[in-house]
Amino acid sequence: MGSDGEMKINGKADDDLKAPLLKPSEDVAITVFPDKGDKKVRTVKFKIGEIKCTSCSTSIESMLGEVYGVESAVISPLDGRAAITYVPELVDVNKIKETIEDAGFPVDEFPEHDIEVCRLRIKGMMCTSCSESVERVLLMADGVKKAVVGLALEEAKVHFDPNLIDTDGILEAVQDAGFGAELISSGNDMNKVHLKVEGFNFAEDGNMIQSCLESTPGVNHVEVDLAEHKVTVCYDPDLIGPRSIIQRIGDASSSPNIYHAELYVPPRRRETEQLQEVRMYRNQFLLCCLFSVPVLVFSMVLPMLHPYGNWLEYRIHNMLTVGMLLRLILCTPVQFIVGRRFYVGSYHALRRKSANMDVLVALGTNAAYFYSVYMVIKAITSDTFEGQDFFETSAMLISFILLGKYLEVVAKGKTSDALAKLTELAPDTAHLVTVDSDGNVVSEMDISTELIQRNDMIKIVPGEKVPVDGIVIDGQSYVNESMITGEARPIAKRPGDKVIGGTMNENGCLLVRATHVGSETALSQIVQLVEAAQLSRAPVQKLADQISKIFVPTVVIAAFITWLGWFIPGEAGLYPKHWIPKAMDGFELALQFGISVLVVACPCALGLATPTAVMVATGKGASQGVLIKGGNALQKAHKVKTVVFDKTGTLTVGKPEVVSAVLFSSFSMEEFCDMVTAAEANSEHPIAKAVVKHAKRLRQKIAPNAEYIAEVKDFEVHTGAGVSGKVGDRNVLVGNRRLMQACNVSVGSEVENYIREHEQLARTCVLVAIDGGVAGAFAVTDPVKPEAECVISFLRSMGISSIMVTGDNWATASAIAKEVGIEKVFAETDPLGKADRIKDLQGKGMTVAMVGDGINDSPALVAADVGMAIGAGTDVAIEAADIVLIKSNLEDVVTAIDLSRKTMSRIRLNYVWALGYNILGMPIAAGILYPFTGIRLPPWLAGACMAASSLSVVCSSLMLQSYKKPLRVRDRAS
Repeated sequence: MGSDGEMKINGKADDDLKAPLLKPSEDVAITVFPDKGDKKVRTVKFKIGEIKCTSCSTSIESMLGEVYGVESAVISPLDGRAAITYVPELVDVNKIKETIEDAGFPVDEFPEHDIEVCRLRIKGMMCTSCSESVERVLLMADGVKKAVVGLALEEAKVHFDPNLIDTDGILEAVQDAGFGAELISSGNDMNKVHLKVEGFNFAEDGNMIQSCLESTPGVNHVEVDLAEHKVTVCYDPDLIGPRSIIQRIGDASSSPNIYHAELYVPPRRRETEQLQEVRMYRNQFLLCCLFSVPVLVFSMVLPMLHPYGNWLEYRIHNMLTVGMLLRLILCTPVQFIVGRRFYVGSYHALRRKSANMDVLVALGTNAAYFYSVYMVIKAITSDTFEGQDFFETSAMLISFILLGKYLEVVAKGKTSDALAKLTELAPDTAHLVTVDSDGNVVSEMDISTELIQRNDMIKIVPGEKVPVDGIVIDGQSYVNESMITGEARPIAKRPGDKVIGGTMNENGCLLVRATHVGSETALSQIVQLVEAAQLSRAPVQKLADQISKIFVPTVVIAAFITWLGWFIPGEAGLYPKHWIPKAMDGFELALQFGISVLVVACPCALGLATPTAVMVATGKGASQGVLIKGGNALQKAHKVKTVVFDKTGTLTVGKPEVVSAVLFSSFSMEEFCDMVTAAEANSEHPIAKAVVKHAKRLRQKIAPNAEYIAEVKDFEVHTGAGVSGKVGDRNVLVGNRRLMQACNVSVGSEVENYIREHEQLARTCVLVAIDGGVAGAFAVTDPVKPEAECVISFLRSMGISSIMVTGDNWATASAIAKEVGIEKVFAETDPLGKADRIKDLQGKGMTVAMVGDGINDSPALVAADVGMAIGAGTDVAIEAADIVLIKSNLEDVVTAIDLSRKTMSRIRLNYVWALGYNILGMPIAAGILYPFTGIRLPPWLAGACMAASSLSVVCSSLMLQSYKKPLRVRDRAS
């Protein structure tokens, strides 16, 4: 049935629950699956040109069959499509390609590399310059195809060719550049189980377990850690599950060695490492204060408290005083022990031929420290020397920078709070039950959620969380899905309904069959999408990246010019001597200004302005059922001025019902219903389902005991129009007026009147033609969503125009549009036509968002600047969409655009602060106000300002956590 242009081709059955919900982000035409034996084989698919007949394909197949390592080769003589199964240990894909090309056939659409993806945790990045350096190092590594490094998330996503480099090589490349690196996950980690095994103590035991598991169908990779007695297994959940793996290990036991495996849950790295980093900066700051506070007291406080500070002026040798010696002793550990991290960071940065914040801090503190050491040496060697040291500058500078970093790390940890809450939603345990053929529970046991396998029966009692995605087999209850979808009201669940892992069962007992486990659950997919979004870069971040390339060298030059600008005029007597503070000469004053310029400049604030805001916004959106796929989608959405809505299932409820059925021929209603049911049985369109349901119900009333099941032949889908087929010896068409016209079926005046009457009531008319004549019709209504009119009105108040595009007829479309307040309508448009309409709008300079169901509207979603898939439910991995709205609620369209606008405003504010701080702070630090007001920025205070700037940007981004939805229709109604 295709009256709305949203035809779903037959073949999509309920079995799609078995398909993984999250598709790989990179489509590579190489699939891996276990052979029946010990060998692992792969299949590569591509196209071969110049295949003219069957003999061509046969000759290539026989030629490939002679290549050692090729298991099988199948080539289509029609279009040249080839599927070659091979053993990668014996032959690589390039050898296969060369063999075909040597035979004189060109190879097209060949996957150049078997690309894998891994995620790394990167430690030691201070600013944008650091993240760019890591990215550059990764891209320089042989075999790395793509690398994205997130500063705020402190992670990297790397696409690499496993034939040229492995994850160890990638980690080594990052570590050689001076950064810490740990592997978070690799491409085969999608379904991984960690086991602790008792009973094996020797290498032979490990080899036995590894070989036993590797020969098991469904096991992709096995790692054995003999020292820790741990086994890590990557598996295919379609073929095997964690409990079967545990049992397989037990089966590998042989006297006297009995192996017993149990689940091992490794600690969550993200939380653990964040805690360690916070603790590290806190401890360093406290250690620093242990030395720097006495230095501050001895240099600034006690000398002002006579006579308590007089002992500090006691001379030990020549002009060396007790105070000067104490400051040297106390400052040295701060400079070289606590401040060692700045030296290490500077060394690695300069070795990479780049510069970062570490370089600025090291230059500034070294200038203050070593000038002070010079003062100490002069005091020891001279009995007439008078000068002032700046040990307190170095010590306090490092203290304030560490305090700033500590507060920044604490604040940055809060930017991923929403993600952390999502990962904690799934319960730790579940009630596994066994049922007999009659559906009675035979046994029940508690198991870890990670041990649940597909098709397991799980009992969920009131007050417990749903452990995995599944289908309700027995029982009724209300389930609170607010933590996943943002829907405040509990949702009624009955047999046949889907439940989402991580949601809360409120009042009834449910028996659920697990359909998606491990990384395939909606919750896991949401977490993966949010993590990917937080790692992606918004285009607006390019500004910070460009500035960071010249920032540090510019600051160093500016600091040097500042020193010269004060020192030379001072020596030449170009400014009054009273400008120079007591106990200080012109060189020291100039040095202090130069150091202040060095340490006041803050590249960190610029680098954190965008990623922290994106992290908070994507996490906040996910908690409200709005999944934004990265900074690019976030930035585009705020520019949207036109929203194009699909009709069925978007503006309307998407559950059509037949309100009228009439005959225009001599066929009996019984025969009419049988033919319609047969013709529409293979269609997945909502209107088709409504027609079939009504026809069956109608026939049951007419002949309750009759059983007649007709089959359709030559079934064909006419996209945007309807379906056709042969039922018995009669040709049947079911669809709209366009289908009748295309098939030369005349529509009489009686039929036209019926159509006109119902279309004025916003109903869709489905015509049925049998053997070239209209035999009857159905009138179908699909009520408008209650919030639709309010949402369209609210969008108008935001300065956004709304357009409706549908495959339905003009009369019905216009009636629906008038009801919801949409003025512009495109009707009788097929899926590709919708994409063309959007391109036409874009050609007029509009930024267009498309809101559709993510399946039939995929071409339009892709064509739009921002594609929003509404009502995704558990299927959150809709590739065509930039933004996925889990609920089928139009309010979330407003939420997505408003959140995007608020986030971009926050990013701009962050940039204004970060840039404004540096633009204002550096001249003040250089002493531009000093001649007029006597105000100058001491180096230690400049360091405190630098630390405060980064903290202020992170705290500014955290303000997005208080975001509230701008529109709640139910709240307004109440």
